[in-house]
Amino acid sequence: MTFDPGTPAPDVVADDHRLAVWLAEAAGQRLLEVREQGLAGKELKDAGDAAAHELLMRLLGEHRPSDAVLSEEALESAADKDLRLDAERVWIVDPLDGTREFSEPPRDDWAVHVGLWQGGDMVAGAVGQPALGETFNTGQPPVVPGLDGSEHRAGQPPRIAVSRSRPPAFVEALAEELGAELVPMGSAGVKVMSVVRDVADAYVHAGGQYEWDSAAPVAVARAAGLHTSRVDGAPLRYNQSEVYLPDLIVCRPELARPILDFVAAHGTD
Repeated sequence: MTFDPGTPAPDVVADDHRLAVWLAEAAGQRLLEVREQGLAGKELKDAGDAAAHELLMRLLGEHRPSDAVLSEEALESAADKDLRLDAERVWIVDPLDGTREFSEPPRDDWAVHVGLWQGGDMVAGAVGQPALGETFNTGQPPVVPGLDGSEHRAGQPPRIAVSRSRPPAFVEALAEELGAELVPMGSAGVKVMSVVRDVADAYVHAGGQYEWDSAAPVAVARAAGLHTSRVDGAPLRYNQSEVYLPDLIVCRPELARPILDFVAAHGTD
């Protein structure tokens, strides 16, 4: 039996933050169902990508029919791009971020991203980590320890989230400079949420990404009071003609200057 999210309550439909959560959780439940179907490897990856994408596109069509959508799993035509760039509101979604981790049960470091761009910036977002049973969102921003006035890991080394398979050399050099520990994990969204969750203190990436990899996670991180930028300190911009967004920094505010200074001095090669 295929998961059916049903109809959201009117107050959910009326609020972009709450709708983003509902959409992320609906796609997450669908993905958990796909994971239980006995598939493996590429077959499981493809089934997850397709199922979450189809569900999100259908639900956005039902509940936000006037909005444009940019999704990792949809091939964008020139006409689609023109409509998106002219739209006042664009949902930027990654139906399954961390396909590799999703295909390796019981790993939980994969995510669903649902973000809303409006008026030149991200205004709402939700990042679901279905295998954790958690959805982080802009409507109820997460409380990051230490940013609320509480003491935070006094005397302990910073932690930097990195790819579990290919941590870049410049991040290893950055960690040595800061006296930091590297924390390997899966998807880009999970790495950003690791800073939100206080599992890591920074995520620094310069190996190439797209808007859907970070749009919703960055919206949530900003709402939680974290620093977000390009590696040169420039703002992260979304709903651009070129959706390639190669680098970013998400970190605790006190680490922003040391990281930016290191990148300015040493680069990311």
